[in-house]
Amino acid sequence: MDISMILPRVLIVSRRTVRKKKFVDFVGEYHLDLIVRYGAVPVIIPRVSGVHMLLESFEPIHGVLLCEGEDIDPSLYDAELTGISPEELEEIRKLHASDTAIDREKDSIELRLAKLCLKRNIPYLGICRGSQVLNVACGGTLYQDLEKELSKICTDGSERVSHLNYEDYDGHRHAVRVVEDTPLHHWFEDSLEDEKMEIMVNSYHHQGVKRLAQRFVPMAFAPDGLVEGFYDPDAYNPKEGKFIMGLQFHPERMRHPSSDNFDYPGCSSAYQEFVKAVIAHEKKLNCSAYVPKAPKLNQELIAGSEFLEANTALSLQQENRLKQMGATVRNSSMYLERLMKNEERERVARIIMEKMSIEQLSDLMSLYQMMGRKCSEELEKKLQDLMKEEN
Repeated sequence: MDISMILPRVLIVSRRTVRKKKFVDFVGEYHLDLIVRYGAVPVIIPRVSGVHMLLESFEPIHGVLLCEGEDIDPSLYDAELTGISPEELEEIRKLHASDTAIDREKDSIELRLAKLCLKRNIPYLGICRGSQVLNVACGGTLYQDLEKELSKICTDGSERVSHLNYEDYDGHRHAVRVVEDTPLHHWFEDSLEDEKMEIMVNSYHHQGVKRLAQRFVPMAFAPDGLVEGFYDPDAYNPKEGKFIMGLQFHPERMRHPSSDNFDYPGCSSAYQEFVKAVIAHEKKLNCSAYVPKAPKLNQELIAGSEFLEANTALSLQQENRLKQMGATVRNSSMYLERLMKNEERERVARIIMEKMSIEQLSDLMSLYQMMGRKCSEELEKKLQDLMKEEN
């Protein structure tokens, strides 16, 4: 058996660059390594025009990991007035040229994926830009440039922090204070000094969370107050397939040179727990799709199921066979009549279905899609047997 057919799938959107005068899409190798190591299959979505309209083609989606990329288009989060002058904006564009070239296609793909995860409770891990995408998708905002904006408001004794150092790109580190009793705390607990809830993290960004979306809880802060990690506590239970989280730093890149050893044992935990949630989510989807679990048959689901039962349609081939056999099939006319649509029942059912939740409709649809396939197969067999008897 092809193992890729049974492992859960994690979607990752590529980043675009130019090599030899041609566009090249890529994803950082450490992300892919860790996803595979913990038992999932990375599926790369290329940053190609129009892909945002084709996301259904990548189903089933068991998890989404979003990571590197350019600055998010400020118009997507109603950027507040920053007080940055045109001269300063030009300076920022020159200093961070590879990041400030906005990629609207990537924005569109990733925001759609983030909102899909939030809508369907699909596990989501956002690293660096991916954490910013998650915050924006939920109504949060970003600093357009930390050095120009955040340093101006550090008047309460907060330390100024260098969040990007091109001269020591991978080696640069700064401290973050971990919030107690959060996932990040549990992952790095053995590495925290007594009463000093700090770890040293890498930093590759000139933007970051300004206003954290209401649904999220911070997990870590830089000395200047910037949120370095956050999660949704109501959507965090990896064993149950729940995981919605953003990390501004890159734990997968906090490695010793030419080694698989990390700065801290907890660095790989985000990926390990994320994949654990992805695996659990896949199992839940499989149970929903292939096992006709009895939905909680409240009055809404009963009405919906009655509507679907009353309107099951024969294929044209099956209907023609019944007509050809005529009276040789007992009660065939009654059977066909019973399967005809009932306008009044359809009207009532549609009214009730409009009040049903997404989860209820999804359960109902999965159940009857499966039952429809099974019934069609069995009916085909029985019709073939009857034709053989007639011959």
